Amino acid sequence: MIVVTTPTGQVGRPLVRQLLAAGSKVKVVVRDAARLDDDVREQVEVAEGTHDDPAVLDAALPGAEALFWLVPPNPAAASAEEHYVSFARAGGEAVRRHGVGHVVAVSSAGHGWAKPAGVLSAAFAMDAELQRSGAAYRAVSPPFYLENLLGQVTSIRERGAFSLTCAGDRPLATIATRDIAATAAGLLTDLSWTGQADVPVFGPDRLTPDGMAAVMSEELGRPIAYQRISLADFAAMRRSQGASERVVADAVEMFAAQDEGVYDADWAKAAITATDFRTWCREVLAPAF
Repeated sequence: MIVVTTPTGQVGRPLVRQLLAAGSKVKVVVRDAARLDDDVREQVEVAEGTHDDPAVLDAALPGAEALFWLVPPNPAAASAEEHYVSFARAGGEAVRRHGVGHVVAVSSAGHGWAKPAGVLSAAFAMDAELQRSGAAYRAVSPPFYLENLLGQVTSIRERGAFSLTCAGDRPLATIATRDIAATAAGLLTDLSWTGQADVPVFGPDRLTPDGMAAVMSEELGRPIAYQRISLADFAAMRRSQGASERVVADAVEMFAAQDEGVYDADWAKAAITATDFRTWCREVLAPAF
């Protein structure tokens, strides 16, 4: 049996479907079972609650061969690292209690980065905590999620522009979340691997944000521009939205690390996934647009 956390999220939802299609027995840990797709709910076992709760994990993990782990975002958390490590500590202790042999987690590319990197550093701290469980461990380590751009659909539609903090002429490493799910599914359906390791996974493109804007323009049939926003302006925007200073700092550190090349060392050695940016625009962005 494979236990999957966040089964209604951008990675967990396609992962569950891929595991079921492969004939795997799946149990999901979900805050609200009503959010599961009807056909999925009929095929899986359900442990309802949050996966930082030891009681919920004790209900989910007996008999599990493998666990898929992803920490859900929480903008109200005191800090990203506290949030990630709190979840990971509960998960690692439960893995030890129940003798789960394999854990696959979604982390971030950039392991070994020496500077503070906000949310990315929190993911690395999560890895260290889960590795202490002693289970065979794989940290699926992607760069920037293409799905982050979906939060700017209104701006793309109304202003003909999207914004990030990185230079418009510098390649940005990206990946589609469905490809993260596919990588995790491959690991979870073949548990012949041992030991603990990072698994960098990157999309096939080496586009700059300016290049991404050109592809968007072609696929959406209207001019789309890339507009760089400074880290200071980004921080001010998040404060105006009510974000705490720690949340702002975690995001600023993450984007600063991306601007400085946190993903670069992994790019050369990463497994290259299937979904290119043009296909993603056509199949994901255009319908949302």
